Amino acid sequence: MGSQGLPLKTNGIFHSLPTFSPDVKGLTAIITGANGISGFHTMRALLDSPERWTKIWAASRRPPPKEMMALLTEDQRSRVVHVACDFLSSPEDICKQLQEKNVSADYIFFYSYAQPKPKAGTAAWSNAQELVDTNSALLKNFLGALTHAKITPKRFLLQTGAKNYGGHIGPARTPYAESDPRVTLEPNFYYPQEDLLYQYCKDQQIHWNIICPAWIIGAVNNAAMNALHPLAVYAAVQAHKGEKLKYPGDYNAWLALGEHSTAYLTGYLSEWAVLEDKCKDQKFNSSDTCPIPNNRLWPELARWYGAKGYELPELDESKLTVLDAGDVPTPLGYGPSRKLRFAWTLTNWAQQEENQKAWQEISAKHNLTHNPFEDIQAHFEFGDFAAWGPAFALSMNKARYMGWTGHVDTLESLHMAYTELNKLGMLPPPVEKARPLI
Repeated sequence: MGSQGLPLKTNGIFHSLPTFSPDVKGLTAIITGANGISGFHTMRALLDSPERWTKIWAASRRPPPKEMMALLTEDQRSRVVHVACDFLSSPEDICKQLQEKNVSADYIFFYSYAQPKPKAGTAAWSNAQELVDTNSALLKNFLGALTHAKITPKRFLLQTGAKNYGGHIGPARTPYAESDPRVTLEPNFYYPQEDLLYQYCKDQQIHWNIICPAWIIGAVNNAAMNALHPLAVYAAVQAHKGEKLKYPGDYNAWLALGEHSTAYLTGYLSEWAVLEDKCKDQKFNSSDTCPIPNNRLWPELARWYGAKGYELPELDESKLTVLDAGDVPTPLGYGPSRKLRFAWTLTNWAQQEENQKAWQEISAKHNLTHNPFEDIQAHFEFGDFAAWGPAFALSMNKARYMGWTGHVDTLESLHMAYTELNKLGMLPPPVEKARPLI
């Protein structure tokens, strides 16, 4: 079943992808959270091989929106069946939904995620225990439903993320490697989810995979977790006003290498992981392996949306705001906590009436249906983290060591995502083509 020794393939901007024997065919899968950024793009990756994947059960409360499904071909859409499931309901109720649709699956990909809103004035992820309680319940209820419904896959894949390594808390050892120990300075829902998965697979005598991406790139209707979406909103508004792009972070953040994970490529990696026997019971990081610092991203954002250039970061330290965590333990276990410096925030920028008015004009011109200014914190806070937050790196050594070769240029994939977000009515179209970092 393995891909070793078989030729590699290219699909558009995605290069050096594995291929598999034509004998691997007629497979079925359940993808939970199929209307989210990761679930939808894994679905796209699987659907690219019609002989291999003949049916995808898309399990989520709501079906993927028509605009998103329009990104698929007619044949691809014909192989997707939605199963309405609320994973916060009881395992018995979920089981009933699965049985009514006669769901069966060779492989399961779990992407369901819920983010309870933190208290007013507090940062995203600050409600750590609430995140644990909610997201552990999602997986626990679904696993219970599978047992009740007697659905036993060959492999169960769980996607977590780079917060697995504790870098959101403070300085951590980089690059992040899959063998790194858990960081227990605060509750982290990834860990109880992993434990639930381990126990379920042991009980069912099946195998698992865990995938850890970084900042995720992809086009879906729900932009709340799409951290690079607000950067395009900012660029489009600045261009509309005839102004340059300003950079909100400090000099260090301007130079730091940014790590990104294109959801489509992560989908291909996830397929490879579950189909490779040698990858059973393994965790893998997922990265584009194309680090992009802001000093390269910001000029491209300006060019893509036709802004009048860009400005360099603020160098006068007296004009920077400093966020200091104080004398607290770090994931490293030693040394000072992190200090973040910024000149301004996208969140505050989005509150300015002139920028909201500019977006209304852009929306009218391009028939956009999504207004990120309706919930500023939800849509722009992650943009701030992506623009000037702590930089980190994921080691791809393990996946490479085991034979993974897939690659995408992050500038090309981000441009693709922005172009598709335009089709979804969420962004104006870029006015220039992407240039790969070569």
